[in-house]
Amino acid sequence: MSHIVTVETQIRDVEALDAATRRMQLPPPRYEEVQLFSSRASGYAVQLHEWRYPVVCDIESGQVAFDNFGGRWGKQGELNHLFQSYAIEKTKLEARKHGHMVHEQALDDGSIKLTVNVVGGA
Repeated sequence: MSHIVTVETQIRDVEALDAATRRMQLPPPRYEEVQLFSSRASGYAVQLHEWRYPVVCDIESGQVAFDNFGGRWGKQGELNHLFQSYAIEKTKLEARKHGHMVHEQALDDGSIKLTVNVVGGA
């Protein structure tokens, strides 16, 4: 049976975040306090391509702090790509923990289709 799932992404897993940055060919996330334009944020900082300031992931709350000045200091698409990559990597990690196989397929519209084959399940 097929299921369609919509996911609201919160970043709470450092291992999945690290895998997402590798997937995007970014430097690994580093825990630090960083200066955004007018505030400071603490958490796992990720420097996205062509972003003036890093995004900062608070693993405890799942929230992401960033300042891209409405796209002037970084394209929203890069942040969306980080969320997508994180969701993919987190899904793969969790599925594999439970002994399931995962197949990934890139679609023409830029989305990714993940198929989780439940081993021994219905």
